[in-house]
Amino acid sequence: MNLKQLSPSITDMIRFDHSHVMVTFHQYSKDKSPTVKKALADTICDGLEIHATLEEEIFYPVMRRRDGSEPFIHEAEPEHDEMRRLIAELRATSGSDPRHDDLVMELMRDVMHHVAEEETKLLPDAEAILGKQRLAEMGAEMTRRRMQLVGPKAGKLAKEHLVGFSGSTAAMVVGVAGALLAAFALKPKKNTWKTQPANT
Repeated sequence: MNLKQLSPSITDMIRFDHSHVMVTFHQYSKDKSPTVKKALADTICDGLEIHATLEEEIFYPVMRRRDGSEPFIHEAEPEHDEMRRLIAELRATSGSDPRHDDLVMELMRDVMHHVAEEETKLLPDAEAILGKQRLAEMGAEMTRRRMQLVGPKAGKLAKEHLVGFSGSTAAMVVGVAGALLAAFALKPKKNTWKTQPANT
């Protein structure tokens, strides 16, 4: 069985990424400790950065070629750039700084607007014009690229998730399961993968 057969469609993967960020955001509150707030913010930021890279490298170029008249496809990457600006500010701000809360809220307002447009227009369009086989092929491509992006950060991501979700047993179980699945997926098969250079 190959990766294409195991992978969900690219549109389902994008929706899953959106859901994961929203679940993490809903764990964030001003009354949590600075350490937990910072871990949750870092989880959000890492997830958004990886997600944006995957969309820009794999999804948007295909959609731009197939449906270049769709306005959102031309707005999406500038919105990602604004998101990255806020992420840089957030990463430079301590969890105990009052601005940290404001930056998380501003980032998530932007993300929710972006997600709403993507899920109501771009993803349904992709499903209508690309077909199941092409969506599955792109999902497999996204899975391979995600492994490359996550690999060098796997330990950091798992630690952030455990600290950030320390007060939520159900979410922590999901996070640990996800970390174990990622570790399993990233384990090279004998003589089949070459070592990938770290992307920093």
